[in-house]
Formats: sequence, structure tokens, C-alpha cells
Amino acid sequence: MVRDNLSDSVVLRLRNMIVDGQLAAGARINEVHLSQQLGISRTPLREALARLAQEGALRSVARIGYFVRPLTVEEFDQLYDIRPLLDPEALRLAGLPSRERMQRLHEINDAIARARDSDTIIGLDDDFHMELIADCPNQVLIELIRQIIQRTRRYEIALMRESRNVAVATANHKDIMAALRKRDLRAACAALKNNLRTGREPILAWLKARSTP
Repeated sequence: MVRDNLSDSVVLRLRNMIVDGQLAAGARINEVHLSQQLGISRTPLREALARLAQEGALRSVARIGYFVRPLTVEEFDQLYDIRPLLDPEALRLAGLPSRERMQRLHEINDAIARARDSDTIIGLDDDFHMELIADCPNQVLIELIRQIIQRTRRYEIALMRESRNVAVATANHKDIMAALRKRDLRAACAALKNNLRTGREPILAWLKARSTP
């Protein structure tokens, strides 16, 4: 458990370092220097690097090591169009949630509104969406959504650092829950699709500003 917690914290730290440019796009990861910089041993660092490679933040080259993959408008465009297709279908298949699940969704959304750390907010936002579709019987669909969540996480760090974007997300979640309370599954799916599209413009603006000399 201690190692898992350390690995999780190292993943968060490295992901933020990539987003902030402290680990430059295209740069090769020097494991010796990085482990010294972070004050950790090579084992949790390697575990974290493997996880970041799995989610697409790093590129692994056999016998050479890891390289930082750039954040690009092209990749973002391709990734961000997928979940507005997948999640509403998963919610449709899941059907109307139980009273207990609705209460859990409400609690998670309140926690998002109270949180101040972008990593915490992103984790809670992921929890909200997975709780929303937890009753979906298609496990392949659920796994695809989990994979896209991993791939988009580094792009959403910048989004959730801005309080106004967090406020939009929690308002969108309330729209989804309001439709579900009215037992209008179609409206809830439409509200979910809208929620998954609202981050596009802020992230694109950040990406373009980031690439401007």
C-alpha cells in the first residue's frame, strides 16, 4: 500500500512536470537525475514511468528509456471527440441510477466544488463519471472509457487549474443529475454529452498559447 501511494504521488508529480514544461517535450528521461531530484528510489520512479507510458504521456524505447511525448492540438482533437460518443451510450445502457447512487453522485460533485487542488479535482471528476455509468453491463465499453480517461488526464490538468472551469463542470453535473431525478434518461445522456464537450475550447486555447513563442 505504501509503495502504491508513493507510485501514485510520483505519477501526479511527473504529469504536472510534463504539463508545466519542467520535463520538456521530446526529452529523454534521466532516471538517475530524476530520482535524485524527487528524493525517491529508482523502483517507484520506474513504476510511475511505466504508468505514464501506458497513458501516452511518455514513449518507451527498448534499451534506451523513456521520452516525453508532446501535448499537441492534433492528439487532443482526436482524443476529446471520443468520450462524448462513448459515455452517453454507457449511461443509456446503465439506465436510471438507484437512489443510493444518486446520493453518491451528489456527494462527489459537492467534493469537487470544495476541492482546490487540480489533481484532486480531476480524480473526483473521474469518480463522478465512473459512478454515473457503473451499472453499464458492457464491460468492454467501460474499459474503453477508462483508457480514454487516462489518455486525456494530462490535458485536463490545465483545465481544472481554473476555478471557472471547475464551476462549469459541477454545474454540468447538476444538469445531468436533474434530468435523472426527472427520470429522463435521454435528457441526462444529452447533458452528459454537453458536459464532455465543454472542456474543448479552454484546453485548445491553453494548448495554442503554450505553443506560441
